[in-house]
Order: sequence, then C-alpha cells, then structure tokens
Amino acid sequence: MKKITLAAIVFLMYSHPLISQKSEESTYSYVEAFKTAFYNSPSTTTRSASGKPGSDYWQNSADYIIDVELDTLSDIIMGKEIIKYTNNSPDDMDFLWLNMDQNLFDNDSRGNAIIPLVGSRNGSKGEKLNGGFKISAVQLIRGKGRNRSIVDAEYEVYDTRMKVLLPEPLKGGGSELSLKIDFSFLSPKYGSDRMGILETKNGKLYTIAQWYPRMCVYDDLNAWNNLPYTGQGEFYLEYGDFNINITVPSDHMVVCSGELLNPLETYTLDQLNRWAQAEASDQTIAIRSAEEVTNPETRPSGKKMITWRYKMENTRDVAWASSAAFIVDAARIKLPSGKKSMAISAYPVESNGGNAWERSTEYTKASVEHYSERWFEYPYPTAINVAGNVRGMEYPGVSFCSFESKGASLWGVTDHEFGHNWFPMIVGSNERLFGWMDEGFNSFVNDISTKEFNNGEYHRGKMNMHMAALGFVSDDLEPLITAPDNLAERNMGLQYYKTAMFLWLLRDNVLGPKRFDDAFKEYIHRWAYKHPAPDDFFRTIEDVSGEDLGWFWRSWVLNNWQLDQAVTGVKYVDGDPKNGAIVTIKNMKEIPMPVTLEITTESGKKIRKNLPVEIWKKNIEWSFLVESSEAYKKIVVDPDYVYPDVNGNNNYWRTASE
Repeated sequence: MKKITLAAIVFLMYSHPLISQKSEESTYSYVEAFKTAFYNSPSTTTRSASGKPGSDYWQNSADYIIDVELDTLSDIIMGKEIIKYTNNSPDDMDFLWLNMDQNLFDNDSRGNAIIPLVGSRNGSKGEKLNGGFKISAVQLIRGKGRNRSIVDAEYEVYDTRMKVLLPEPLKGGGSELSLKIDFSFLSPKYGSDRMGILETKNGKLYTIAQWYPRMCVYDDLNAWNNLPYTGQGEFYLEYGDFNINITVPSDHMVVCSGELLNPLETYTLDQLNRWAQAEASDQTIAIRSAEEVTNPETRPSGKKMITWRYKMENTRDVAWASSAAFIVDAARIKLPSGKKSMAISAYPVESNGGNAWERSTEYTKASVEHYSERWFEYPYPTAINVAGNVRGMEYPGVSFCSFESKGASLWGVTDHEFGHNWFPMIVGSNERLFGWMDEGFNSFVNDISTKEFNNGEYHRGKMNMHMAALGFVSDDLEPLITAPDNLAERNMGLQYYKTAMFLWLLRDNVLGPKRFDDAFKEYIHRWAYKHPAPDDFFRTIEDVSGEDLGWFWRSWVLNNWQLDQAVTGVKYVDGDPKNGAIVTIKNMKEIPMPVTLEITTESGKKIRKNLPVEIWKKNIEWSFLVESSEAYKKIVVDPDYVYPDVNGNNNYWRTASE
C-alpha cells in the first residue's frame, strides 16, 4: 500500500466525496452526552462512591409471627400478626408506617379510581366487593418479661398506608418494639393480577399475597418509603424472619414460602415417602397425582381444619396458596454449595398434560439451578410454582403463574418469576420507584437462562434490533428511570425489554462479556439482602469494570434518547481506490455508541472496522482511513443489527451499480 501523508488526508477531508448520502441535520450534542458530574448526590458513609454499602450502612428489620385462617365459604382471610420491628437507623421514630395493600380493593381506593375503562391488568376487573383490611386491634408490645406491657395504639389509615403513633419515640441504633395487629379481608376473585381465586372442577384454588399489614421501609435515602399502592407499581420491603401458621379445611393442601415444619400433621405416610424420594431425585416425583386429587385418602382424616406451619428466614415477604384441587409434585434442586432445596409445583387437573404444568417442576429446578450457578446461590429451602388465575407474579420462594400456560409460555413465565428471586428478593431494590432494576435486570438474566435451558428448546435467537428500535425508543415512551406508577400502562414492558436490551449492549458492545459479568455478579453480591439505589448499581459497574459510563447511563436510563448512526461519504485517496479511502460517519441522534462497519469491495472481500465511543466525545461527524487496494461496492453501519438504530436507511453507502 502507498503510504498516505497527513497533508493528503487533510486535503481529502475538504474535497468533494465520490459518492455520499444526503446530508441531514444532527441533533447530537457531545457536550450533553459526555458532560461531567454524572452523579448528582455525593457518596456518604452509608453508600460508598465505589458502589459498595458504606462503612456505616444500616437497614431496619421486621420479623413476623402470623396466624391466619381461610374461610372457604365466605372467601374471608382472618389473621393475627406480631411484628418485631428493629430501628437500626440513627433516627428516633415518633410513628411507624405500614403497607395496607389489600385496601386497593376497597371500592373507594385511589387505585380503583385511576384504572382505565379497558385494557388494564390492575384492580379487580370490575368486581364490586367491600374489600380492604378490616382492623380489629392495633396494640404495642413494649419490653420483656415483667416489664412487658401491651397497650392499644393510636393509628390512622390513609388508603393503602397505616400510620401508627408511638406514645414515646423508638430510639435509633437498634431499639425494638413489637406491634400486634388483628386483621381480616375479603379476597378478590382477581386481585390486580397478583392474587386471586380460581374456580376449578375440584374446588376453589386460592393464591394469597399482600395478605398482611407489612412494614414500610425506612432508609437512608428517603426515610419512610410510604408511597401509596395503586396496583401498577410493586413493592419495597424490609428483611426479617417469618413464622406462619395457616389454618385451612383438612381437604386442602397448602404451599407457602419457606420450610414446612409439621409434615407429619399435613401429609399422609405415603406422601411423606414420596417426599423422601423427591428429595433424592432429579426427575419429577408425584406427591399427589392427578388421579388422586379426588381421593379422600390422600388427606389426613379426623379433623375439619388443619394448621400448616412454615418458617422463612431473612426474607422480605411470604405468599401462599391453598386448594383441595392441587396436584403436587417435586424434585430436588442441586445447589453449588451442596445445600438442599426443593422444586415444587401445585396445579389443578385442568393444567395437567399436553406439555403444560406436568413440566413445571422441571422448569423450576432448571431455572433456580442456572441462576444459582451463574450469579448467586438460591437461599430458600423451596421453590414453589403455583397455577392460578394470576398470569405471572413473584414472591420469595413462590411464583403464581397462569393455569392455562404451557410449552414456551409456561417456561417463560416460570423462569421469569423465579428469576425475580434474585431481583428484587435477594437484591432488595425499590420496585415502587425503580421497576427497571428488578423487571429489567431479571429479563436480562432470563435471556441467558432460556438460551441454556434444554439445549435452547425455547430460545428464539437474537433479536434484529433495527426492527425493535422504534418500539424501544419511540417518542411515546417514558425514560427508564420513570417510576412504574408514572408509566402509561401500555409502556410497562419498556422496563423489562429496554433494560435487558441496554444491558446486552453494555455487555457485548461496550465492556465485553467478562468485564460485564464480573461487575454484574459483584453488584449482586455487594447488595444481597440490602437496598441498592440506581447510583449504587452505576457506581459498582464502573468500579469493577474500570470504565466511566456516565454517557451510557444518561443515554439509556435517564433519558428517552435515540440512536442513529449514518455513513455519509467515501473518498478514495488521491482519487485512486488502490490507495485506500476516507470514510465519513455521522451521529444523527442523541446517543453515542461504538461503531462497527462492514466494507464490501468489488471482489466481494469484507473488511470490518470497529471504532470506540470516544470518537463522539468531541465530534458529531468522524472521518477515518480504511486501507484497501480496490473499489468498494457498499459500506454498512451495524451490519449485525445489534444496535436499536432508528433509521436503517442511512446505514448504507452503495455504488451506483449496487
């Protein structure tokens, strides 16, 4: 190749192109995209600039003892709970705030008032019921032993929140109090697609969630996080230990988050033998088969009601399900440390057969084993998948999925809901404010697990991002940082799929797989059982990867910007293709990204050029030399369709004959 002088390149930069795209106006501002001081809040002693929890990080805790009874004639759930609340903050508290999520189903709730006439999954689908919590007692328990006192507490209920007034402040630094609440509520048939009652031919199937008054989180960022629950936004909860006693008719079977403490009282001897087989089996073992559902001998006799006792440690929530219609099967989950866990499925006969729920335990086991091996070990003794009239909802150790799902649909919803055990059950982010940090992170890891499950049985291959671009970056979408309650309901999928998309872009096109995987895994380990905020994630990824990514977070999370890379001109050096060519590209929209081009010469040879994002740090347009010895037929920006480029028309340069 003939050596090219600097003077020749400068000359060519200002000469007329051989062939070029029509010049268009760019809206890109490199000052805005790469401006300094990305972090608006400085680090503190509770949250380090590295993204780690700070040296003085604290969080409060809430332990629960709950006795609950299900009345299947009236569909009323009656409970008594004792909450031991520990104030580890440095602040004294004059009052406590609790979530009262069932109040969403009161006819006069805020959530009911804002449900659109059609097309919503929130609320109770037009069911008129006098829902919401009925509170018969709120009492404070102070002290222990002889110094123990129980007094009625003053409280106020504001829609889906309860404020409990304290007669004296609860001191910071580890002080405790216990709160006793007696409650009941009428279960909705369809509870905002998070709980409900399914009528089956063998009886009602109850999926029960958000079923007890739950402590709001008090943290170092917002103090009390007591935003109202209106159905679309999800949850933010403290960690603690649970002891749950669930009393139901004796013909019912119950599954619940955590470990069953009294199997001898709740299963027959034959079923206990099957449980023992399942604990040693990688194949699904029937605990109660479809043929046995209506057999009264599959339930302990002699009692009208049975109490199922469960415990769950270091969790932010529990959920349960109960029915006389349950088929139950199970298999062991192999965890990296050798600890024991069980995959369990509970579903009606309507869901059995035809590549449907008879594979649920297989899916649950595979999903939990995958995430445990790749990211962080599953901490719970059971992973339970329940078929009901909920299309898909997650709780620690329990998923509620549609009883009608089968095949790829059942794998997808099972894998997604169990993936939520990592986000936000283990990594306890604030779903009410930052839905993208659980739905989106989970959707990203779901992509990997689906690719690896059963040799890609349900994997559909890579998405053509040019085709998806308008859906991801439409002007009608809100920025990812938007709280779920502020998203148009039709745009809720944005936080799932756009977040997964930008994480793939970061992994494959900015950091590379190893650097990204190391940083993402470190984020999980740093913030397991804690309360990270967006800056903690951003800082951790930058800290571990060694990259300044303010431009990336600004582009994909904080703003609804667009990406449009264009090739605008080709000039052969000295007018001779044998001397190579100067190629000019332009950033047309607000987002800067690395650039990949594929050049096809007249003989069919293909040349790849990869340019770093730094070319856009002080340029809207960029020209570079391509060394070659023959004329070009075409040049393509993003030839593999990995970027959500909103205008594919300007990605191509062709000769007149092409």
